Amino acid sequence: MITFKKINLEDRDLLAPLLPTLDNRDCNLSFVNLYSWQFLTDASYAFIGGTPVLRLLLERTRTVYILPPGGDDSTRALQLLIEEDRQHDRPTRLFGIIPRLAPWLDEAFPGAFRYHANRDYFDYLYLRRDLVELRGKYLQAKRNHVNKFLRTYAHEYLPLTPSLAPECLQLEEEWCLRHGDAPSESLRNERQAMTLALNHVAELQLLGGAIRVNGKLVAFAYGAPVTTDTFGIHIEKADASIGGAYNMINQELARRVPEHYTYINREEDLGIPGLRQAKGSYHPYLLLEKGVAEYHP
Repeated sequence: MITFKKINLEDRDLLAPLLPTLDNRDCNLSFVNLYSWQFLTDASYAFIGGTPVLRLLLERTRTVYILPPGGDDSTRALQLLIEEDRQHDRPTRLFGIIPRLAPWLDEAFPGAFRYHANRDYFDYLYLRRDLVELRGKYLQAKRNHVNKFLRTYAHEYLPLTPSLAPECLQLEEEWCLRHGDAPSESLRNERQAMTLALNHVAELQLLGGAIRVNGKLVAFAYGAPVTTDTFGIHIEKADASIGGAYNMINQELARRVPEHYTYINREEDLGIPGLRQAKGSYHPYLLLEKGVAEYHP
């Protein structure tokens, strides 16, 4: 029997250095996301013959595995997962980047997997330098917003520290109130994950920052490494009544992401029209095509 261990904070020292080496730019593969969303995804991990395997719930109902695609070790690990799932009369599903999964699965298990990509879960990847420099005609509107912010507001940028967490949560609460009296389930879940992460800024080694205008916090953001060349921005919140606040926190945090990260992953849009428009307006370098591969022998 394959034994999976629930991901807890004490697993950071083991998993955080390991996850980037999987060379999978999926935003789910940040330890910060795995830990802070554990209440919803039931994230756990196991090593099968030395191959690291993650197990998560999608939409609370579908169990999926994430493992490095390709190679004999991963193939053997997947065979063991398939056999165990068969014994328990449950489907075997892999979640990941379909263009990477498909060639491996089609060769190792010909015709046995069906693929279901979901546009709502595609990750937005940007070149870090584009978010920092905002050059070119496609990002002119973003430059204009930043320049107007700089002309209008005296502000200060603050690195994210544990002492800033209460102010960040207060801003997020105010943000929710502006978006309706009763936050949606997705916003409540986001707040729970955010609260957990902000309560462990130091332990999770979050890289983040906040902006104050006239002594009041008006924006904050944080993220963590996903791979050796990709950094994930997990949360961005700003007071939309402060023109350019979103653009400013986006640029300021991108500036502080170490230069060896070529890409910044700003996660999915979840099919939310406003979010899709906002992420698209920054002209992503690529959309990371993610989905589920389900075993059907």
